[in-house]
Amino acid sequence: MPIPNQLPHDFEWGFATAAYQIEGAVDKDGRGKSIWDTFCHLEPSRTKGANGDIACDHYNRYEEDLDLLSAYGAQAYRFSISWSRVIPLGGRNDPVNEAGIAFYNRLIDSLIARGVTPWVTLYHWDLPQALHDRYGGWLNVEESQQDFERYARLCFERFGDRVKNWITLNEPWIVSIFGYATGINAPGRSSINKDASEGDTSTEPWIVGKSLIMSHARAVRLYNREFRASQKGVIGISLNGDYYEPWNAEDDRDKAAAERRMQFHIGWFANPILLAKDYPECMREQLGERLPQFSADEFSLLREAEVDFYGMNYYTAQFARHRSGPPSETDFLGNVDELQENSDGVSIGERSGVHWLRSCPDKFRKHLTRIYRLYQKPIYVTENGCPCPGEDKMTRDEAVRDTYRIKYFETHLDAIAQAINQDAAVVKGYFAWSLLDNLEWSDGFGVRFGVTYTDYDTLERTPKLSARVLKQLFEERMGRQAQKLCQEQDSRAYQSESPKPRM
Repeated sequence: MPIPNQLPHDFEWGFATAAYQIEGAVDKDGRGKSIWDTFCHLEPSRTKGANGDIACDHYNRYEEDLDLLSAYGAQAYRFSISWSRVIPLGGRNDPVNEAGIAFYNRLIDSLIARGVTPWVTLYHWDLPQALHDRYGGWLNVEESQQDFERYARLCFERFGDRVKNWITLNEPWIVSIFGYATGINAPGRSSINKDASEGDTSTEPWIVGKSLIMSHARAVRLYNREFRASQKGVIGISLNGDYYEPWNAEDDRDKAAAERRMQFHIGWFANPILLAKDYPECMREQLGERLPQFSADEFSLLREAEVDFYGMNYYTAQFARHRSGPPSETDFLGNVDELQENSDGVSIGERSGVHWLRSCPDKFRKHLTRIYRLYQKPIYVTENGCPCPGEDKMTRDEAVRDTYRIKYFETHLDAIAQAINQDAAVVKGYFAWSLLDNLEWSDGFGVRFGVTYTDYDTLERTPKLSARVLKQLFEERMGRQAQKLCQEQDSRAYQSESPKPRM
């Protein structure tokens, strides 16, 4: 009899990180500045006084961190490459930094030596500052995609003999909206944020979105044309997006608002990238000429840039309530209100240690099923995790007993199993966010998402209970199927090696 909530025997799991959040060593061995180096040193601070100058010092302590992966039983590790560490000035005609290449070679080789599969994200928000200064970075659609393609080529050439799993971009929605609409992330451009001195929220995020879409497409087309046959890898993208329920389940306007919000959140990127289609119709209707057009040649490129999987970053869900008036020029949500309680005052889920995240595993299952139904690509959950309530104020000894996180992981793994076994969604893997407590971008070092406690004064790492329990959860959910598979493989091997009877 099958065990409840079992996962496929070949389900892949591990942990995820991002370069700027953990590496540190920002001026070591020839690394150039990124937009996050600049943003974190603005005065007054936009990151609660924190910066990534040292972060978790992963650049110097990576062997220690990879030992944690081994101890936790991880099969895979998702990390990002710092663009400005390998091409300090970022551009297609700029020199390569061999010391930066050597660091990632050491990291990749150390993972493989431990039996851990590397998953590489090319871009996790840290654009080289030189490109932003040179032509506006992502605000220049033509220049940015050419430079990103050259950067991708360098990575495929230098690492692709060992790296077989590629993610082009992490969360282009966050890059576009938080960087160029609200201005709470680097480079901090906004016309609605009092702390921002530059930017146009009504136009810039949509330009940046197109730059990211076309840069992704260039990298995938390049891989498909020149590297796939010899390297035999896979390539995809990681998109973030909450799941939305109608604020009033009986109101058709709120039902439409929930769907519209997901189209503005996910369809914006998923429709062109996964379907080679135009942006969702609701976006065209609201944004008009502010939403860039795709040319016939660009659609041709998108069709050629077929991906292998959908990387899903999921943390929480929300309620969507329609707005009765017309949208403002700076609206980027789809003319809806986002709420954590519905019209009856019922919470979307249990509160976590950060205001925007509530635990909603039932909505996660719906999200997985919806995304697979719409885009028909195998899903890898490339980020999922949470901070515990009050964890930012706990001592180390208190923080390592992270029972809330354990429950979050357990219920969300159950949701994956239900989506697979009952809803016929194809979900192939899971990466917990994050391996370490780290720099949580504009939230600084307060919010802790790691399964490993980081002491930011001593940089000592201490495993939390969730790290051990997560390993146990996967062993329980995959154990019987994995055992059966091994038995079948052993049987086939025995039969093939047994002497054949003479005729």
